[in-house]
Amino acid sequence: MIPDEHVLLAPYCTLGVGGSARFFVDAEDEATVTDAWTWARSRGVALSVLGGGSNLVVGDAGVDGLVVRVGVRGIETADKGHEVVVSVGAGEPWDPLVAVTVECGWAGLECLSGIPGLVGATPIQNVGAYGQEVAETLVTLRALDTRSGRVVRLTHTDCRFAYRDSLFKSGEPGRFIVLDVTYRLRRGGEPTLRYAEVAQHLGARGVGRPSLAEVRASVITIRRSKSMVIDPGDENARSCGSFFTNPIVSVAEADRVQAVTGEPVMPRYPQADGRVKLAAAWLIEHAGFSKGQRDGAVGLSTRHALAVVAHAGATASDVIAFARRIQHDVEARFGVRLTPEPVFWGV
Repeated sequence: MIPDEHVLLAPYCTLGVGGSARFFVDAEDEATVTDAWTWARSRGVALSVLGGGSNLVVGDAGVDGLVVRVGVRGIETADKGHEVVVSVGAGEPWDPLVAVTVECGWAGLECLSGIPGLVGATPIQNVGAYGQEVAETLVTLRALDTRSGRVVRLTHTDCRFAYRDSLFKSGEPGRFIVLDVTYRLRRGGEPTLRYAEVAQHLGARGVGRPSLAEVRASVITIRRSKSMVIDPGDENARSCGSFFTNPIVSVAEADRVQAVTGEPVMPRYPQADGRVKLAAAWLIEHAGFSKGQRDGAVGLSTRHALAVVAHAGATASDVIAFARRIQHDVEARFGVRLTPEPVFWGV
């Protein structure tokens, strides 16, 4: 394996900013992934793994190491009666996989429609949207353990899933390179309909008992209305989607924040553990920001206050400075620190 050198990473990221990788390799099979790890280890070079680049901010100085783009493909299914076990290569595009499961009548991923990126990234931040998250269906995954060089199988428990978090994101980041992921789906199952916006969208169209396909279509329509799907013709296209996670706080903290706002109604979503999830976009707008607001070549999406957009001429430094300004102003106004959702390289 001979890696390419000085490869610009901006074209591989939906945000479209960032510098170059000192070394770069496209790994379309597991052997190449292992070879890349061996090559990096023997030379004392840091190794970073690139998926679809839809949740990544690369610094302007780039990455002084080897970037491996994992493109391992393949889908295998096993019939388990009322369930179907689906094993998917880390390099498979996510939304086409969701489309296949919906077409087959397998429930469990339908609300995750329209999300850009590759399958291998879904366990990293426990991808979730519109009432579902990957942790609900993921059974196991196979990964290269960069400590030992062995391919290991990790269970759902091993992954330590939490809200937009996992072992791979905050526990031991960089240790495991995901090779494939196995999901357990419900054959002929009812779609998940926990999210009020989806239920309202369907209800407005007279859909009382929606099918998987109708829920998928509704989610994609809603995402498109917020510029949360990949569309090169959309002025908001260059983004990471949601730049911040929704804060989860105690009931007392939520009450305090609402008192600060002076608003009679504030979006707040009770969680199973008794805490409350707040809406980061609402906090951002009530801290003085507005959809479409620009600061030079960066700004907020015209359709969603949670998406930071890099316009022509923007740099990674511009994006980071704007995001930090949002964090500062929200914390100054409400005493709540927003947590960035993307992964940062060289920042």
